[in-house]
Amino acid sequence: MYRILEKRKLNPTVTLMKIDAPAVAKKANPGQFIILRTDADGERIPLTIADYDRTAGSVTIIFQIVGATTEQLNHMEAGECLHDFVGPLGRATETDGKKKVAVVGGGVGCAIAYPVAKKFFEQGTEVHTIAGFRNSELVILEDEFAAASTRFVKMSDDGSWGEKGLVTDALRKLIESGEQYDEVITIGPLPMMKFVCKLTKEFGIKTVASMNPIMIDGTGMCGGCRLTVGGETKFACVDGPEFDGHLIDFDEAIARSSMYKPFERAAHEATCNLFAKEVK
Repeated sequence: MYRILEKRKLNPTVTLMKIDAPAVAKKANPGQFIILRTDADGERIPLTIADYDRTAGSVTIIFQIVGATTEQLNHMEAGECLHDFVGPLGRATETDGKKKVAVVGGGVGCAIAYPVAKKFFEQGTEVHTIAGFRNSELVILEDEFAAASTRFVKMSDDGSWGEKGLVTDALRKLIESGEQYDEVITIGPLPMMKFVCKLTKEFGIKTVASMNPIMIDGTGMCGGCRLTVGGETKFACVDGPEFDGHLIDFDEAIARSSMYKPFERAAHEATCNLFAKEVK
């Protein structure tokens, strides 16, 4: 059993949890993920490792409440235990040999971008972080990014946090001002990553995108997380989750990601109604 050591609300729909998982913390690296179940009958869901402490034996996860399982998880409190917490899974971010990078995160994807930026920064790489949110109420990890970035650019759709505009606006401005990056790493909504990669391709800058498709077992057996990369079928759980952003078929990935949205919404509503009845 994996005890919840800490629970913290980051914004109205995003929650941080620190989990006691020494075996996972011992091997975890930025870019990797875990799969958890809240109980023995629960659904398996993948969540990226947002941080880890090898000494304390803890792993931090950050999740957005969108479906039934994340709703159930959000109702758990510090001191309670998760039934399963398996990992680390996937391939870690390749950080060696890069002197200057841009890390571009959007929305809850910033929870995945943070450990990547932190790892680069700790090894002495110059890190320019661009973080984008719809508005100031949805901002997460602002202080953490500031501490792990050489340059931190804040963007919001409505201008209530940082500059008004898209992350691609900020990235284009930096590139056109003369900034030269060994690599751009983008993590966030699929349409955002698609246009970041389209922009960097224009300038010939190597770009890595972190993909989070539908996933079930996390070991390459089910095929649910398949993507088309460079005309070949890849599995995000074992071949990724990071891929060459200029080779990803984003249109296919976007179409597949929307297939189960109605079921996800229905399951979330049913779970919310169940908790509401329990409260009564």
